[in-house]
Amino acid sequence: QVGKKNHNMFLTTLTAAFEVNPFCAPSASFFGFMGAAVALVFANLGSAYGTSKSGVGVMHLGVMNSKLIMKGIIPCILAGILGIYGLIVACIVGTKIDVKSGYSGYNGYQHLAAGLSVGLSSLASGMSIGVVGDAGVRAFGRQQKVFVALLLILIFAEALGLYGVIVSLVVAFSAGGPDCTGAAG
Repeated sequence: QVGKKNHNMFLTTLTAAFEVNPFCAPSASFFGFMGAAVALVFANLGSAYGTSKSGVGVMHLGVMNSKLIMKGIIPCILAGILGIYGLIVACIVGTKIDVKSGYSGYNGYQHLAAGLSVGLSSLASGMSIGVVGDAGVRAFGRQQKVFVALLLILIFAEALGLYGVIVSLVVAFSAGGPDCTGAAG
């Protein structure tokens, strides 16, 4: 009888130690790390597409008028900045994931949303920069008066990625969610 009481008490203590708060699930960090991953991956996809697509136009410009290449390379530079946006947000999100001091599902989804915000915005921006950069640089090779208009269009295309960074930082640093500092798991 005494052994049975000790056994039941042991099982009760053991199950209490492994109880998981539904708001503080161990899988929450998965979503946080996915936020860091998608921020970097999608931003770099946009950066790569924008650089390669506008780079083709720059090479075409070099054949038409090689003296204009330094002005024509601006779309490639703007597209390269998009990868930096993703890197910044991925580093911020990655360093905020701390399971030992408490990381809730809310935080995981918050960081996933931050990563998707900057990643998809940078992807859209990179596609825009690539298409505009390719056609614009070719047009610049034929008529240099289009340069100011090309720059304005590229600035507005880059702004799409910047909007994603701003929203991403606001989302990543917003407070909220349950307290998981004492949660087991």
